[in-house]
Amino acid sequence: MVALPEDYYERVYAGVLGKVIGVYLGRPFEGWSYEMIQERLGDIEYYVHDKLGVPLIVTDDDISGTFTFLRALEDNQFDTNLSSEKIGQTWLNYLIEDKTILWWGGLGNSTEHTAFLRLKNGINAPKSGSKELNGQVVSEQIGAQIFIDGWAMVSPGDADQSARLATEAAKVSHDGEAVYGAVVLAVMEAMAFVESDIDSLLDKALGYIPSDSIIRRLIDDVRDWHAKEKDWRQTREKLEFSYGYDKYGGNCHMVPNHGLIIHSLLHGEDDFSETMKIINTCGWDTDCNSGNVGCLMGIKNGLSGIDVSVKKGIDWRAPVADRIYIPTAEPSRSISDCATEATQIINTAKAMKNQEAWVPKMGAQFHFEFPGSVQGFMVNHGSGVVENVEGHSYLGSRALCLQGEEGATFGSPVFAPSKDIAKMFEQRGYALLSSPKIYPGQVIEAQVSTDSGSGVDCRLYVSYYGDNDEVVHVQGTICRVNSEQSLVLDLVVPEQAHPVFEVGIELLSEGTLYLDYLKWTGTPRVTFSRPDGKGTMWRRAWVTAVDSYSSRPEPYRLVQNQGTGLLIQGSREWTNYRVEADITPHLARSVGLAGRVQGVRRYYSLVVNDGGELQLNKMLNDETCLKSIPFDWSLGESFVLSLSFNGDKLIGCVNEKPVIEVQDHDLDCGGIGLLIEEGRTASQEIRVSPIP
Repeated sequence: MVALPEDYYERVYAGVLGKVIGVYLGRPFEGWSYEMIQERLGDIEYYVHDKLGVPLIVTDDDISGTFTFLRALEDNQFDTNLSSEKIGQTWLNYLIEDKTILWWGGLGNSTEHTAFLRLKNGINAPKSGSKELNGQVVSEQIGAQIFIDGWAMVSPGDADQSARLATEAAKVSHDGEAVYGAVVLAVMEAMAFVESDIDSLLDKALGYIPSDSIIRRLIDDVRDWHAKEKDWRQTREKLEFSYGYDKYGGNCHMVPNHGLIIHSLLHGEDDFSETMKIINTCGWDTDCNSGNVGCLMGIKNGLSGIDVSVKKGIDWRAPVADRIYIPTAEPSRSISDCATEATQIINTAKAMKNQEAWVPKMGAQFHFEFPGSVQGFMVNHGSGVVENVEGHSYLGSRALCLQGEEGATFGSPVFAPSKDIAKMFEQRGYALLSSPKIYPGQVIEAQVSTDSGSGVDCRLYVSYYGDNDEVVHVQGTICRVNSEQSLVLDLVVPEQAHPVFEVGIELLSEGTLYLDYLKWTGTPRVTFSRPDGKGTMWRRAWVTAVDSYSSRPEPYRLVQNQGTGLLIQGSREWTNYRVEADITPHLARSVGLAGRVQGVRRYYSLVVNDGGELQLNKMLNDETCLKSIPFDWSLGESFVLSLSFNGDKLIGCVNEKPVIEVQDHDLDCGGIGLLIEEGRTASQEIRVSPIP
């Protein structure tokens, strides 16, 4: 078994950061040719989103797929021999058709959508992505490569494991040359934890693909051109002439884009900014290519390789501020950051080696332990500066320095940052489906200190969307932090039905504050219902995995034409709680509540069905009835269902009367949902509360 490198944690964070920087850099001009880029933008030496009038932080398949599909390991007990079939089940659990992660371009047009439809219709991976079923052109597009980085980062220095996992993951949706390209990158990234020379990495990776493959011939040609010609523009022309889009069909073939990745890595001369310039200026699938290159360069050269450009006036990290959107059917993980995803990858790798998890600062969601990490914290009001610094931590090695004037606020998003942003992403195709990370009834805690001689007055705050989507602030108690003193601030989120979207700290006097950590704990106590005003953000807090969700006339009206649909909210941080709702089925095969929801194929449910039964079911890719009892009900009749979780004990109630109880330990955490199978149902309110 290959040991984790000593600097593994930081290298993973650098890889995640490099991936995200690369995607954000290349996304605004994705699909442009070299000529178009030269004409409109010139060489790409920094972010150009402002020039093109688009946001920097975006929902994107490269980021979402990379960090979502890797969850197959966690969902399958960290099995190092994970199969394509199991990874395909992960697709079905976390994807919501036409909404999350993938380009939903249709059967035979989008490779990933084609594979999803195969999986949905009962064709398991790897057949779902095979040339036999989907044809060579469709199966050899770029997607196998763009999602591959996570499999490498959980396999540091282990070429065999990275190649095996990359192959299994790629074959869910792709075949042939697409798989070979993915394997090459995965092996290079895995070995980049222990080897810095690009040629050595290439030599190692080529040992895992057929010697007569197109990818092998392509790499040999690019290396030969680079050896003879140091001008990257000249070798780019050779690449386009021999392996351009005109030679390979489909929307975005693997071969030309893989060639550009190898080309930029060779010509970039080990410099992050130069390599980013080349891969993005060359055009074609810029966000995908740039993301893969950024990840490899981040792993190989660490944070210093990214930050060295600051001396040249190029700060790649500050505009990003670690922010990531990962919309899936597990809603509270949608608003994320580079440090959170890096921590998840690290602990996945440790679990695969049967090692204890890394739990920085007692499991605080914001821990700032990676150098330079700010985890989305920015100055949201007033004048101030946010900086990650060494020391000033009682539980770790680093803290967040918040320096500002009186009235300055420093916050990080825990839900869609604004109504406009949520709407924008809905319109561009990759919807920002999410639910809040923080809820009423939970306790927020932050440890702070200062070296300001006169002390600093400060307080915690949360912000939520009000009845008409206006911003409402809830402030904690004002506390004075004196020099060389550590103080723990706390705030109990008050009961209300509106989604919390930001958490942070406000300075009530000018000075410098060091934030050691910020975390939230506890079971929510919240009633979800329609607010009095005309706001819409309360609806956006629900992830809609149903055919239709409307809030008139009932606040929650769900329609599912075929199969089972869910309306989901909540977090995998929730463990023991009670969920309750009134249910009015108007037409349904089954209808009810779901709890400990971890996607659309991982949850428990309490449902009534058209066979006259009340069932407590477990969905774990396939549905199992844990227990059932007769239950007489009629269409249009309202009743109240509740489902309680306490360890492995599950209790179902009807109209507050306990009627069914089972023990099961497969799912120990997750959010809540309303469930409908083939029909229409309605609810007035849903309540979540601690176990009495």
